[in-house]
Formats: sequence, structure tokens, C-alpha cells
Amino acid sequence: MSVFAYLIPYGLEWLNLIVRWLHVITGIAWIGASFYFVWLDNSIRPPAPGSDLAKKGVSGELWAVHGGGFYNPQKYLVAPAELPKQLHWFKWEAYSTWLSGFALLTIAYYFNAQAMMVDKSVADIGSWQAIGIGIGTLVVGWTVYDLLCRSPLARRELWFGVVVFALIVAVAYGLTHVLSGRAAYIHVGAMIGTIMVANVLMLIIPGQRKMVEAMQAGRLPDPVHGQKAKQRSVHNNYFTLPVLFIMISNHYAMTYRNDRAWLVLAFIMAAGVFIRHFFNLRHKGRIEWRYPAIGVALLLAVAVAIAPARPAAGVAVADPAAQFAQVQGVIAQRCASCHSAHPTQAGFAAAPLGVTFDSADQIRRNAEKIYKQAVQLKAMPLANLTNMTDAERAQIGAWFEAGAK
Repeated sequence: MSVFAYLIPYGLEWLNLIVRWLHVITGIAWIGASFYFVWLDNSIRPPAPGSDLAKKGVSGELWAVHGGGFYNPQKYLVAPAELPKQLHWFKWEAYSTWLSGFALLTIAYYFNAQAMMVDKSVADIGSWQAIGIGIGTLVVGWTVYDLLCRSPLARRELWFGVVVFALIVAVAYGLTHVLSGRAAYIHVGAMIGTIMVANVLMLIIPGQRKMVEAMQAGRLPDPVHGQKAKQRSVHNNYFTLPVLFIMISNHYAMTYRNDRAWLVLAFIMAAGVFIRHFFNLRHKGRIEWRYPAIGVALLLAVAVAIAPARPAAGVAVADPAAQFAQVQGVIAQRCASCHSAHPTQAGFAAAPLGVTFDSADQIRRNAEKIYKQAVQLKAMPLANLTNMTDAERAQIGAWFEAGAK
């Protein structure tokens, strides 16, 4: 391998690391601000009628203590009598999260679409087709959601939420039938993230600008802008836990490597929504334990439904050395191109998770991982790039179930 050919995947690995770190940082900033303001809206209490605060147009206030100081945030019904000289806008947290997320999607998936997005056992499509489906999902997802928000259905919050959730599940169903499981999951998350940031970019911030412009012109701001912004902010709040799960889901092939991956995702997303709803109600002073109980029940149902079959008890093998030699040959041919101290598979500068199979001892120490990923989940080889056969998976399974000797 030439130095240049080696440095490209190594450089991409570093780019992946830096952009992923940036995405996590900006995501924390955005979600933290979102959670705080929803908590604030749910926690503020109206001032006493006729009090100075009420006369100033304050709709609610809150006293809090943090970091050795006391805080007294106040919310106005529409706007204060005068526009303050300094006004902080919460927008770049959202924009930076989406920009870094799309950059990470490009680096991790689009630059290596054949390995990360295409699974020939799911659909025989090319890299550019997979990328087009992924990007199209983001555009169509936002368009349909925005049209629903502008329809009469949006005034019926519960039914609106049910319809939006059903559409997201439908997208998950469709994507899991054309893309690899992990790519399908990540694009459902990217679609939801795009909806969230588009809410900020296309509606929340423009509405706030109109309110500020009205005050600068000496007019009373139209409260409808604040009402629409609040509606989209609440939607974003309920989207957060499903998106956070999807962000970490690529580490857990058990969720996306099964025949009902879309349904698994639906149950887990629903659990996130119920748990988020519990906290939103709790901030209003209502404790409804049924909601986290439903969330936990959904997660347990998923865990039971996708539990792998228990391996057979170890059986005696006439020639364990010959059996292991066969398994080692399969691993050398199908797995070592990535899982080696010096990977030869394009796009990999280092073995995934640092797991290598260069020696018999390394294979033995990782026997359980090999069995889980190659036999139970069939998640490896990645997108089955090296064409591991069912017979070869059975060989590995028989070796492990006989004691991995």
C-alpha cells in the first residue's frame, strides 16, 4: 500500500473524530438550552394580580439558586415595554449541531457508502442511489412535517403527534428495506434533526425577528409569532430523546440487525417520548408515573423480543484443532481485512474498536464478540463486503458452541 493510500483513511479517521467531537459538543449546547427553556416555561408561576410585575406585562417568573447565586428569570406575555439594548439569540447552537452532524454523516457514511449504507442482502443498489435516498429523506421529511404543521391537524396536539410519529415509523420501515440497518437508523435520526433545526431556522428565529422589528418600529408585536415558535419548540423537545438514542444506536447492532428493525426503533422512540412527557409534566408540578412505566415496559418488550437464542451446551469435538483451523481460515478471509493491525480494506486506517484477529489468541479472546456479531446478529462483516456465507457463519457458531477451543 502506498503512503498516500494509507494517509487518506488515516486523515479521514481524524476528521471523523474531530467532527464527531464537535457534533457532541454543539448537540449538548442545543439540547441543554432546549431542555432548560421548556423547563422554564413549565416552571414559571404567574405574578399576583395587580402586582408591579403584572402591570409590567410579566406572565410568569421563577426564583432559582445555582452556582452560588440567585436568579430571577421573567417571561413577558408578548414583549417588554422597551426593547433591551442587549438581546441574546439562541440559534447557533442548533445551526452548529446540524452542520457538524451533516458533515459527520458525509464523512462516516457518504464517503464510504458501499460499506456503510449498502447491504446487498437488503437491496441491490449502488452507492449514489443510497446517498440520494438518504438526502432525499431529509428534504421530504421536513416538507411533509411542515405542511402538517400548517394544516388544521396541528391544532389537535395529540392527533398531530400520533400522525407525525406514524410517518417517522413509516420512513423507518421504508429505509430498512433499502439501506443497511445502521444507515437506515442514522437517516431517520438525521431526518428528525433536520426537522428540528429547520424549525429554528425557518420559523422560530424569523418569528422572533418579526417581533423585534415590530418593537423597533414602535408597534406591539403580533403574539401569533410567539405562539408558533412555542409550538415548534415543544415539538423539538419531544424529538430529543429519540434522536439521542439514534446517535448511539450504531454501537448496538442488536437493535438494527434483525427483520423488524423498524419496529424496534418505533418502540424505543415511543419509550423516549413517554419518558420526555413525564419530565415535562413533572416541571408543571404533576407526577404521572404511568408514563415512565410505559416507557420502561416498551424497552423491556424490545429486549425480550430481540433476545438471541441461547447457544447450545458445549459438545465434544473429535478434532478441536481441525475445527479451529477452519474457523481461523474463515476469519482470515472474511474478517481480517478490517480487523487487523494493518487493515487492507479501503476506508479503514485502524481496526474497528481496536479489535484484531491476527493471532489464534486474539481470536480466542474475542470468541464471544465474533459469535455475537457474525452468527447471532450477522452484522459483520460490515455490509457483508467480504461475502461471508451462511455455511461459514455456521462453522463459527459450531466452534463457539463447542467451547471455542
